[in-house]
Amino acid sequence: MTLWQTFVETLNGPVQAVTQAKAMLAKINFPREAIILSKLGQVFFNFGIKLILIVGLFIWFKMPVSWSVIIAPVALINLVFFGTFIGLLLAPMGALYKDFYMGLTLATGFWLFLTPVVYPVPSEGVFGAIVKFNPVTPLLVTTRELATTGVISDPLGFWVASGIAVVGLLLAWIFYRLSMPFVVERISS
Repeated sequence: MTLWQTFVETLNGPVQAVTQAKAMLAKINFPREAIILSKLGQVFFNFGIKLILIVGLFIWFKMPVSWSVIIAPVALINLVFFGTFIGLLLAPMGALYKDFYMGLTLATGFWLFLTPVVYPVPSEGVFGAIVKFNPVTPLLVTTRELATTGVISDPLGFWVASGIAVVGLLLAWIFYRLSMPFVVERISS
């Protein structure tokens, strides 16, 4: 659940940041990425607190930890990149329409059930196909597997989703940079 919460925070972060900073965006000229980076800082701070609790649970229940826990943050970063990618694409809409954030909250609640957070990854059937094509699935599952077992069940899916996350984040950043002047102009009028 911690990984899912981190993903949702990174997805909602840009939309929240732009929505909350509408008045400031309309009055002050500053790099628009600053508000996004501040939200990402909050996400990592929140994850750090949750990580302390997770380490405590690992110690309390005497769970074995393999060497792969060292590379688990790499998979986590890709999960954060993917969430930020989607959040940056949706941030201009969130600034223009008040109810957009509520719809995003509803959509992420539904998306939770399409991601194997509290159940194992289904291997067959229609639901298995839906879960398999969910781009969050390989990122979340790989991060969880690296932190616990050390065995990656779908390395190809992880690398494909990671590539989508990195390239998507770069394209979303360009979209954000190009669209924000128009959004700010519309907000100020």
